[in-house]
Amino acid sequence: MIFSLATIVGHAAERDLAQVAPEDVGMSSSALNAFTAGMHEEVDKGQLAGIVTLVARHGKIVQRDAYGYQDLENQVPIAQDTIFRIFSMTKPITGVAMMMLYEEGKFTLDDPVEKYIPEFSNLVVAKDDAPNGIPMAEELSHKMTMRELMSHTGGLTYGPFSRSRVDTLYNEANVLDRNSTLQDMIDKLAQIPLRQQPGSVWHYSVSVDVQGYLVEKLSGMGFDEFLQERLFAPLGMVDTRFYLGAEKAARFSREYTSSANGITSPENADFIEPVPFLSGGGGLTSTAGDYLRFAQMVANGGTLDGVRILSPESVDLMRMNQLPAGQTEIPGYPGNAFGLDFAVVMDPSKNGGMSEGSYWWWGIAGSWFWIDPVEDLVFVGMIQNRNLGYARGLQLKSKELLYDAVEMSHK
Repeated sequence: MIFSLATIVGHAAERDLAQVAPEDVGMSSSALNAFTAGMHEEVDKGQLAGIVTLVARHGKIVQRDAYGYQDLENQVPIAQDTIFRIFSMTKPITGVAMMMLYEEGKFTLDDPVEKYIPEFSNLVVAKDDAPNGIPMAEELSHKMTMRELMSHTGGLTYGPFSRSRVDTLYNEANVLDRNSTLQDMIDKLAQIPLRQQPGSVWHYSVSVDVQGYLVEKLSGMGFDEFLQERLFAPLGMVDTRFYLGAEKAARFSREYTSSANGITSPENADFIEPVPFLSGGGGLTSTAGDYLRFAQMVANGGTLDGVRILSPESVDLMRMNQLPAGQTEIPGYPGNAFGLDFAVVMDPSKNGGMSEGSYWWWGIAGSWFWIDPVEDLVFVGMIQNRNLGYARGLQLKSKELLYDAVEMSHK
């Protein structure tokens, strides 16, 4: 079920992210305190260095918390303005940029990608592995479409996250080399077969990095310039960009990995100085507050504080199930389908109580967010922990605890 945004979005002026008492927007203070305590418990158990959480309902903030350390080794407390690597939480931002250009008539969702990336005109699909390790190829059943590119069904892959000869070729080519350019990425991809036929299955991929390249081609602007001028500045996202610079480095969280022996971290290095590769799939740094402004804009049907970024119709398209016929959920995420650069909850019982039609995603260092259009709830959680199993468990715990605090509007 997809709920029209018109049924949940109230007067824009009232959805200003002001902080209010939880009971003012139908939430329980005591249960919300239990949620906060549950997040603190993870730090106290030594699984996290620190965590920042923000919760908004009906466009009002009801919970704002920072606990632990952004730098445990040097005892630097985490804060609301701590800056995090958001990795794949970059993807919905890139998707919104694409939909802005869609609204301007720069492309249609059923256009072939090669219309805008001629280098993709001769793509083929890997069929099997020949004795020399080079995949045998077959012709495309149809040309990859923009809709398929934006829903991870275009036939691309990632390299590190699955196993096939095509994934090996991605790794050997270093497709997402941070010291290369987006054009270099396109040139490499043009020489590698697709992993599967376009439109056949959902397969997590570099497709959102390709979308970042398309933002440049369609807008005539650098990807970073487009995001800054058209999205971040209008939304007041003052700490979101592809690198921090020396002036903000002191606010940058270290990135940890947890294990049975505790948590460990290297010194901060990447993301402080600029690099040529502007990754639409995972390159941004941000704060919890900045990301909440982005997510609340989407939850509001494309507007925040009087600034219109997208139309409600475009937001509805992004959270509509785009999976191929016969595929009911995305691998590894029970009860979830996929829209345009967002996962979409189809079965709340498998997703910690998130309502049907909620849309969300997360990053490889553990940070996560979701938008629940039924309960009119927006959540952002920022951590830096590369233990993916742990992060998924924390995300589930956060949902189960937080929904205990929600006075369900449909009950």
